[in-house]
Amino acid sequence: MNKPIIGVIELAAKLASGEKILIADCRFDPSSPDAGRMAYDRGHIPGAHYLHLDEDLAAPMGTTGGRHPLPAVEDFTELMCSLGVDMDTLIVAYDGGGLAAAARLWWLARYFGHAKVVVLDGGLAAWVAAEQSLDEEPAVVARGNFSARIDDSLRVDFDTLLHNEGSPLLIDTRDALRYAGAEEAVDPIPGHIPGAINVPFMDSIGENGLLLDAKTLREYWAWLEDSVQPPVVYCGSGVTAFVTALALEVAGVDDVRLYPGSWSDWCQRGGAIATGQGTSDVNPIASAT
Repeated sequence: MNKPIIGVIELAAKLASGEKILIADCRFDPSSPDAGRMAYDRGHIPGAHYLHLDEDLAAPMGTTGGRHPLPAVEDFTELMCSLGVDMDTLIVAYDGGGLAAAARLWWLARYFGHAKVVVLDGGLAAWVAAEQSLDEEPAVVARGNFSARIDDSLRVDFDTLLHNEGSPLLIDTRDALRYAGAEEAVDPIPGHIPGAINVPFMDSIGENGLLLDAKTLREYWAWLEDSVQPPVVYCGSGVTAFVTALALEVAGVDDVRLYPGSWSDWCQRGGAIATGQGTSDVNPIASAT
């Protein structure tokens, strides 16, 4: 298993050594879609390229696939090649510090067959806090030779969940109020997929903005050892669930899968809706305390 995160000091050392690296600035604010690119122009990690969540890390929204459909294989291939990515390039993704957008690129790269990819722990906030330098110049690179090889073992689709194939352990990573259907400001229908339990993605991030350490995450997810089936994670539109997937990877949990379309795709396709916090629909960690 490749280590999925990298710290500021390690990244700085790799950059100084001249290692072949693509740094991807994935900062994104859903309430202001241009804010990430403008922030990049004001200052970014030297050599970084800007990737827009809606334009680069997702396909256009359609009648299925949710609010952030997976990019087409040819589009992701072209994106990586245009950024100079070869098959031996280390991809380092960062965002403003929430890890969600960067973790989406981490998962996408792996889904399309690129194993050498990590997330900068703490994002740009950690880089700045460590007094590392910023640059305002856009990066210029030669074309890469990236070639996609889709790994379908990393995902499940609507039909698999609809027919409960394999009886997956389904984890809703949104906050408790959205999970319960008590509020919903983004998607047209409140609630969650029947049978899903709620483990908010923010539980994996410490007060310092860094992902919890491996020991803490292993302890936090220890209850999964009693599960017959590996977990399937989802969120609202396939962004914040990647933080949980990243945390599970750090914790050493194998065979984690993602429902990329998440709740927004489930609603588009007319899936059954559950609300409230039933006895089988609770955070197993919270219920044990």
